[in-house]
This record gives sequence, structure tokens and C-alpha cells, in this order.
Amino acid sequence: MKKISQYVGVYLFSSLLGLAMAAPVLAQTPDVVIGYENNGADPYMVTQGLGLFQKNIPGHVSLKFFDSGPAAMSALASNSLQFMCGLGIPPYVTGISQGLPFAIVFNQERYTTDAGIVVRPGKGINSVADLKGKTIAIVVGSQASFELATFLDQAHVPLDSVRQLNMSPPEMHVAWSTGSIDAAIVWDPVFDALQGLGGHVLKSDGDLPQDASSYNICIVNTQWAKQNPKIVAAFVRAMDQGVTYTKEHPDEALAIMAKQSGVTLPVAKAELAGYDIYSAQDQLTPKVLGSGAGVATSATTKTLENTAKVLMKIGRITEMPSNFASAVDSSYAAEAVKSK
Repeated sequence: MKKISQYVGVYLFSSLLGLAMAAPVLAQTPDVVIGYENNGADPYMVTQGLGLFQKNIPGHVSLKFFDSGPAAMSALASNSLQFMCGLGIPPYVTGISQGLPFAIVFNQERYTTDAGIVVRPGKGINSVADLKGKTIAIVVGSQASFELATFLDQAHVPLDSVRQLNMSPPEMHVAWSTGSIDAAIVWDPVFDALQGLGGHVLKSDGDLPQDASSYNICIVNTQWAKQNPKIVAAFVRAMDQGVTYTKEHPDEALAIMAKQSGVTLPVAKAELAGYDIYSAQDQLTPKVLGSGAGVATSATTKTLENTAKVLMKIGRITEMPSNFASAVDSSYAAEAVKSK
């Protein structure tokens, strides 16, 4: 009996020790919250719709919708959000100018005809110069702030001569429908919706140069990323799979995009055509994030720099980031490409 009890004691001790050793492993399975904006039909919606984040990322993955970029930045800074996608460049520049530890790990796409200035016909707004003295709806602090300032500067119109009315894209849609606004600078799907309600496109983002352009980006908190590099690489891999699926199965991808973004198939097709989309391999080229020393001169990095100059000029930021290249990290894309 004594030997049996000893064996039982040893067995129980071993079992408890095994549980104790296993507990930290279970505790280390992270919660991964991915924030996103609805930018209409793009490959991110395919990744989301096919559950590719959940299939690739070793963690408890959940998705959280934000109606604009500035609303997501505090969540990312506080670590209640690990990734943010569909983010415009200006809110990102604002964050890094404040010293927040962020990095772009995937440049989703460049706007060409999916964002810009829409005006109501018959209101005397036939050119950017005609915006002087007018009111324009805008998400203040978003990509639209940079775009508006850039377009006005090109037309030699003082920024303070245009009244900016701060509202979210869904609010713009309602305000346009009720006749409350005559001009808006916005992105898809509301950009397309306003055209469907009779709006005329004054300027689109395709009018911006590639090194001072309008991109949708995915960013991460770098402190968290350093502790979870495999998860970040898996995230990039999932994004890349969405791009690959879009290229290889265009009809099926469009159906997924339409469902996820809440638009019709014809609208989804038009929206996707208004983007230059980028794969993980593309991320490593100079036209996107760049690679190695080339990150410092890539289109994305130069866009950060040029956007910051505009935001400083119009008073949206008070400090220039010290190192723009450190806010762009293509190493996870390189890892994702290598593991294909």
C-alpha cells in the first residue's frame, strides 16, 4: 500500500507539474485584434471573407471595424488593437510624429479613381479654384486633409479660404441625400455613392504623384511586433493570399468583396478598378515599401515625408518624424515571400 501511495503521489506530482508547465503555453496564445476600415472592394475584403487571418495566424483572431483612421490610432497605441488596415497616410504620419511606435508592414493599394473631391452640379463649382468660399465635407485628420491641401495648393487657393465641415463618410452620404452639403472629399464606398446621387468628380487621387499619393496601409505596433514576429509574418501572408485569390479568381473575389463591403457587383468591379493593388512580392519593390537600404527612398517612405511636410504647413502636426524609413518595415513581407 505504501508503494502504491508513493506511486500515486509521484503520478499526481508529475501530472500537476505537467499542467503547470503547460499553463504558460496556453496563456501565451495571444488575442489578435485586427482593425479595419471599409474602403470598398479591395483584396483585404477577400482575406477577411475567406477567413484567411484565422487560418494563418496562430492566435485568437477578431476583427474590429472603424469608420475612420484617427479613431483607430489610440486603440493601436494602447495595445487593445494589434493591426490596423485600410488606414490612410495622414493619420499614420500624425501618430509617428507624436513618437508612437508604429510601422507599415503591408501597403494594400494606391487610390487612383476610388477617392477624391465630389461636387453637386449647378452649385458653381467647376474647378478646384471654385472651392474658394465654399464648404466641403471632410474627415479632418484623415487622408482627405492631405489631399485637399495638395489640390488647393496646386490651384493656388488658400486652405483657410475653404470651410471644412468635419463628418464621417456615412454622415456625408446622409447629408448629401438631404441636400445639406454641396461638396465632399471622401473615399469608396461613399465616393461612388455620391456619384450615384448625381455628384461630379472634380479631382481623383490618380491626380496625385506616386511619391505623394493616397495609399491604404496596414500598420502594427512595433513593440508588439518584435515580441510576435511569426504572427506579423502570418498576417502579411494572409493579406498576400487575398491578393493572389483576387488575381486568380476575379469573379469569385468580386462576389466576396461585394458582400463584405455591402455594395453591388457592378460597384465592386468599378471600385477594384480604381486601385493599384500590391502583393507581398510587390512590397519589396521601390514603388511600394522597398527592401533593405531601398526602404528609405521607396514610394511609401517618400509619401510619408511629403505628407508630413503638408501636414506641418497646414498645422495638423507640430513635429516632423525623425526617421521616416524606420516607420516602414518590409522584413515581414520578405519572410512571407520566403515561406511561400
